[in-house]
Amino acid sequence: MAGGSAIRGSRVGAGPMGEAERGDAAPRLYVSYYCANGHETRPAFAADAAVPETWDCPRCGLPANLDAENPPPPPRIQPYKTHLAYVKERRTDDEAVEILTEALTALRARRATGEVIY
Repeated sequence: MAGGSAIRGSRVGAGPMGEAERGDAAPRLYVSYYCANGHETRPAFAADAAVPETWDCPRCGLPANLDAENPPPPPRIQPYKTHLAYVKERRTDDEAVEILTEALTALRARRATGEVIY
């Protein structure tokens, strides 16, 4: 193992990397977005880029816009639907009774012939 005083990832004589080596930074525009919880987000955009009207708040995830007085409302979340709820949307009660009767008749016929049904 090498000596413990070596600094990994650098070379002798390496200095800090600054503006001189990377060049000048592009001009930036900081825009404030406001969410319904009162959070302010200030992402940076290139000065010549188009600024979007909405932005997702990094703190709470709600949508945010440029108007501090009138932030967008939280999105309406649809409640979870069970399989039975989806079936009831497609079938009426009369259709359900008819399907159940057909299934029971077929099941009883299979049992009458001695077929093993689990």
